[in-house]
Amino acid sequence: MPERTPLLHYRLSTSVNESDLRYPLAGQAQEQRPGNSRQRAAHQQQPQKLSVFFGVVIPTLLSMFSVVLFLRIGFVVGHAGLYQGIAMFLVAYFIICMTVLSVCAISTNGALDAGGAYYMISRALGPEFGGSIGIMFFLANVCASALYVLGLVEAIVATFGKPEGQDGSLLTFSHQVLPSGYWWSLLYASVIALLCLVVCLVGAHIYAKATFLIFLVVMFVLGTIFISFFAVSPRTILLPSPSLSTSNGTGPVIPSTANFTGFKLATLMGNLWAEYTSDYTTGNMMTFATVFAVMFNGCTGIMAGSNMSGELKNPSYSIPRGTITAVIFTFIIYNLLCVLVACSCDRVLLQRDYGFLRDINIWSHFVTIGVYSSTLSAAMSNLIGASRILYALARDDLFGKALSPAKRTSHTGNPWASVLISWFLVQLVLFSGKLNTIASIVTIFFLLVYAAVDIACLALEWASAPNFRPTFRYFTWYTCVLGIVGCAVMMFLINAIYASASIAFMLLLLLLIHYLSPTSSWGYISQALIFHQVRKYLLMLDVRKDHVKFWRPQILLMVSNPRSSVGLITFINDIKKSGLYVLGHVQLGDLNTLPSDPLQSQYDSWLSLVDHLNIKAFVNLTLADSVRHGIQHLLFISGLGGMRPNTLVLGFYDKCLPEDKLIDPSLSTIQCADSSGPSQELEQNPPLFHFASLRASRDRQDYGEFGDGKVLGPQEYVAIIADAMKMQKNVVLARYFNGFDRAKVLSSPSSSAGKGPLYVDVWPVNLLRPDSSNYVDTCSLFLLQLACILNMVRAWRKATLRLFLCVEEGRSLRGSEEKLGQLLKELRIKAHIYPVSWDQQVALHWQRQGEWGKKNSSHSPDATTEPKKLSAHEEEEEGDYVNSFPSNTTRLSDNYLSAVNKLILDTIQPSPAVRFLYLPRPPADTRRYTTYLHQLELLTQDLGPTLLIHGVTPVITTDL
Repeated sequence: MPERTPLLHYRLSTSVNESDLRYPLAGQAQEQRPGNSRQRAAHQQQPQKLSVFFGVVIPTLLSMFSVVLFLRIGFVVGHAGLYQGIAMFLVAYFIICMTVLSVCAISTNGALDAGGAYYMISRALGPEFGGSIGIMFFLANVCASALYVLGLVEAIVATFGKPEGQDGSLLTFSHQVLPSGYWWSLLYASVIALLCLVVCLVGAHIYAKATFLIFLVVMFVLGTIFISFFAVSPRTILLPSPSLSTSNGTGPVIPSTANFTGFKLATLMGNLWAEYTSDYTTGNMMTFATVFAVMFNGCTGIMAGSNMSGELKNPSYSIPRGTITAVIFTFIIYNLLCVLVACSCDRVLLQRDYGFLRDINIWSHFVTIGVYSSTLSAAMSNLIGASRILYALARDDLFGKALSPAKRTSHTGNPWASVLISWFLVQLVLFSGKLNTIASIVTIFFLLVYAAVDIACLALEWASAPNFRPTFRYFTWYTCVLGIVGCAVMMFLINAIYASASIAFMLLLLLLIHYLSPTSSWGYISQALIFHQVRKYLLMLDVRKDHVKFWRPQILLMVSNPRSSVGLITFINDIKKSGLYVLGHVQLGDLNTLPSDPLQSQYDSWLSLVDHLNIKAFVNLTLADSVRHGIQHLLFISGLGGMRPNTLVLGFYDKCLPEDKLIDPSLSTIQCADSSGPSQELEQNPPLFHFASLRASRDRQDYGEFGDGKVLGPQEYVAIIADAMKMQKNVVLARYFNGFDRAKVLSSPSSSAGKGPLYVDVWPVNLLRPDSSNYVDTCSLFLLQLACILNMVRAWRKATLRLFLCVEEGRSLRGSEEKLGQLLKELRIKAHIYPVSWDQQVALHWQRQGEWGKKNSSHSPDATTEPKKLSAHEEEEEGDYVNSFPSNTTRLSDNYLSAVNKLILDTIQPSPAVRFLYLPRPPADTRRYTTYLHQLELLTQDLGPTLLIHGVTPVITTDL
């Protein structure tokens, strides 16, 4: 694309080293190497001299005045007519004006450094937009360079080509010696492209110094063209022979001459309306879309001023004024030429001779010089611009090793590898053979780039970032929308297939950069947009409108040390069902006695852990004087609005020694249910995790996945459970997940008894209350809901739910089973019901009740109160706490609990992957907390991965 060229022109003309074109990441130091500080100091001392005219207006005009100005004005009016021709320019300039407003807005939103449009967009919007737009800029420049080379070949063949098969010769002169044809034209184009390559590799500075001279030549030739319309007398012009022998279908006779009539009303009337016919250079039938595609290439230089950002005295001032001035000037020139051509030239002349401006000029060589200089300048500028864009992309490492060869430079800093790659791609495009053939492709690329710029600016505007406050005030969100709609409509009108393929390619680039590129410090517009939308939808998430049928678990998992909690973290990720998942951690301390918050330095390790385990979770850390108070903090403050944890998950309080799972490579690869792609092997990288070692805890009591052996006792642990239930939070206690390996369990289903199907066992009855076996209370239904959610996860769908129905002799077994089966049917839960007789266990329970009735049990260390007084207290609390069992904490014997534990172990084989058990409420009397925890430990002894669950809110319904 022409607009990037002047940046290099003036940079080279002021002898700036190529290292100045390097685009340092914001907030990062440049690469340290010998001489870098001296180069930076020299760059800072160099005055930036370019004004609005020399820095913005001239580059933009040179980029926009080229092939269309000299070779395709007649083509536009001849096929589309004056009315549609002017309409085309209005549409094209409407589109580019909307994009100009976006460019001006970005360019006035803070200080600009060297790097042009790519630097500006990538640093303003992040690597996703910057990289994808950068690649599209690169491809647009490559195709535009090839287009201008082909335009120059067309002009050369028209002047020096032999009459046999020539493209645009007017009269046969002695200097018409060059053979014509596809392969000859390809040879000429290759030679010109090779010349551009040599200049870019060796003598680019010579061309840079001639930029202003080329501008003067183009303006002089343009002046002679305007004068010629008034000074040249009417004449008959010999038309070139068509390059293709096929008939165009409009008549058997192909005219050989046409007239330049001068200003005549009859000529104007004959050129007002459209008259599309076949293109004499390609034989293709022209339409509004194909003519527009060719014409639009004269409007694709609007970002040249932005590319001069590093050389301007005041970029924020110069870019908007210079760009808008150039756009207005070119719009006036193009429309004046259309009117003059329509008033003075026969339609046949306009349709059959694209180089007619030479023959009506006061001296035909003026136009030839203008065509040669402008097209060669544009071709070189696009080749140089493409190479610099590729070099910048390679330096930024957005595509990793794919672009690493493009980083190579010469000792003078010239990116010769990028130049060679760009030249090679230009050479490939040259095989298309005709200017009009690739015009639509180039136009679609530029339209896509402009649409992307508008989308990016629209994203900045909608993100409402406080730091996006451009001083250019003529930019609003609807100008971006108009630009996007205009670009999209014209892209699909020109060629729907090319447009769709280009959009898909750009989206693919954006996704690749988003997921594969290293993290940059430029800032991500996607994060700003996500924040804006999430805030809006959180405000709309009204807890007053919650309904039980849309309930989902929102989990706060307390983790003491992630090194021993990998299995539990990954398993809980499976039962969150797209709900909120928070990893909580409490660090003991007092901020008053500390120099700074010690938690801030730990977040990186926790977030790295989340990435490493490939789970979708948030991290919430807190500082407190006790673990209990810390968990209270997290339950109070975690989440926002309607997204707050409703379920607290704790590791079980026992004496199991923790195992470090972050140093075992075989256990460091986790594929979670949320992963939509194939399993990926995550390499262990210990430096990412700065968690405390577990060695010290092996010499003292440690409490599984939760707690710290030094500070958390059984009394406080049970108090945490009671606190959560008081706060109307569901509670889950997880035992034996220290060695749980999700990948192993799911990839090769097995149990401790041997290989077999994958099972999940559910015991939805309060095993500590055998006198009140209820399967339909709130807690039991919550148990069923979580088991069903686990079974709905893709990786766990092959698991079979086994639901155990505990019954006693004398009760209707068939009736209970049918009733439970009907309930499961209504709840849409697929599970196999297994009746279990537990008369022997219940007998042990009632035997203990008889003993307790005779005397106060001496087996309980907490039973220090008089029996009558204790009984009265328990009876009072029984009415206050649903599902509480204060009396049972003293009446349950260890024999009964061991018997129930053995019943669970021996009921059915093979053993399940995980068990779901009913968690009763803690006793009302805090003195019995230790006994309560002891009973839970006996109940779950050696059961393998087990969840003790207590639900406090309705979570399931049979209604539609």
